[in-house]
Amino acid sequence: MSLPMSSKNLEIKLYDTLTREKRVFTPLDPARVRMYVCGPTVYDFAHIGNARPVIVFDVLFRLLRHIYGDAHVTYVRNITDVDDKINVRAAERGIAIRELTEETYKNFKSDVEALGCLPPTVEPRATEHIEEMKVLIERLVKSGHAYVAEDHVLFSVPSMPEYGKLSGRPLDEMIAGARVEVASYKKDPQDFVLWKPSKPGEPAWPSPAGIKTQGRPGWHIECSAMAWKHLGETFDIHGGGIDLVFPHNENEIAQSRCAFHTGVMANYWMHNGFLQVEGDKMSKSVGNFVTIHELLKDWPGEVVRLCMLQTHYRQPINWTVVGLREAQKTLDQWYELTADMVPGYLCADTLDALADDFNTPKAFAAMHELRGEAVKGAKPAAACLKASAQLIGLLRNTTAEWKSFRPASIAVDEAKVLSLIEARNAARKAKDFKESDLIRDELAAMGVVLKDSKDGTTWEIAR
Repeated sequence: MSLPMSSKNLEIKLYDTLTREKRVFTPLDPARVRMYVCGPTVYDFAHIGNARPVIVFDVLFRLLRHIYGDAHVTYVRNITDVDDKINVRAAERGIAIRELTEETYKNFKSDVEALGCLPPTVEPRATEHIEEMKVLIERLVKSGHAYVAEDHVLFSVPSMPEYGKLSGRPLDEMIAGARVEVASYKKDPQDFVLWKPSKPGEPAWPSPAGIKTQGRPGWHIECSAMAWKHLGETFDIHGGGIDLVFPHNENEIAQSRCAFHTGVMANYWMHNGFLQVEGDKMSKSVGNFVTIHELLKDWPGEVVRLCMLQTHYRQPINWTVVGLREAQKTLDQWYELTADMVPGYLCADTLDALADDFNTPKAFAAMHELRGEAVKGAKPAAACLKASAQLIGLLRNTTAEWKSFRPASIAVDEAKVLSLIEARNAARKAKDFKESDLIRDELAAMGVVLKDSKDGTTWEIAR
């Protein structure tokens, strides 16, 4: 078992997307460590891809609090409550925009709480920071980094020589990306909207830069304004999914640096990798689109959390039912081994792994070693296992509470399911398709859905 470690001597290294290297983390002010993470656009239930950054940066928040103290870490995760998707969905449902955003935010908050995520220090809403957005826009226009055209305010990308450094995209790729919004009033195809006129029925505010019609902000300026308001012109860590690097994060950097004339917006840029479901890109058309809300009907939040953290945060993750079952088994054993155990010291191997660019797979390997010692009766190992798991947001319940929660996904006789699948595979191999279909029907009656692929047969409980 690794020896206890003093967190005061712990050196954290984080991979920085901007510099493309792992760097020692040195906060601007150890008494006020500051992190901003892009939050949800509240128009529908969040899907499991949205859960990944929420869980990843929650664990980083916990680690930073452990090292610097709860009172010395500020974590800001915004709520985007003004957006085209919100307007469209509210119209589709025939409800007020505010009613939609309130309902969706409430659902999101409930879901991420079930995943074991701590509430951020600040959870600002875009609609409550319109004045800060307008101040930034006025500064950008005044300094020549933005211009007014047909009641729009646009950021002038050529005015920012280092634009594109975060994503590392060549000019032709960035122009292609900018063509999503082709407009005659743009001076350059890459220029992006900071403010635009509102259509009838859409949210609207008095416009900046002398524009007489009312309008609303573009998406990118929202995060720049909220980060500035709650963390300052420059802060320590900016996090989010890898899909946000371009154009969102790239545009944030351009806006903030040009508004404040700073060398950086954040000192470290962290991004989690993509998520697939059973080997395929998640898509409603494919039928593998799963929301957090749906997942929590079948699995405890801690199972989802552990499964999500088994893969290093920067790597792509393949989300499978098999992975969920393995996470369930792991937690069952950990709860059994640490029943009525007072958490002990955090051990060096676990902390070292987390400090090394948030290497959760390596941390779990260390925890499995503790499990092995705990199985042999070593109580200090069990206490360390519990302390390490709780730092990551696991083993939050009593063992009795854990055992009382048996969702539908684990309420079937797994051995019987596997036996029937084996029999069905044998029937298929023998070209006895009648028997194969009978077995499939028997499994369906048990609530089991099969999925055949070139890699074999997997199963899950029907929703």
